[in-house]
Amino acid sequence: MVANNDIERRLWAAADQLWANSSLKPSEFSTPVLGLIFLRYADHKFTTAEAALESVPGTHLGVVRSCA
Repeated sequence: MVANNDIERRLWAAADQLWANSSLKPSEFSTPVLGLIFLRYADHKFTTAEAALESVPGTHLGVVRSCA
């Protein structure tokens, strides 16, 4: 697991790059940052659901295969 200090350091570095390499003001960071956080959350939820579906015997990504 990533330590909180490492996460904080990476977030500040990302904010510094965003500020330096864009025309965004610090007060405008929330839109792209929240979008990236949402995409990361959605990817995590999808990966978890995909793994759960693949672990069900007789299915392939949730599609039940007929034995006949």
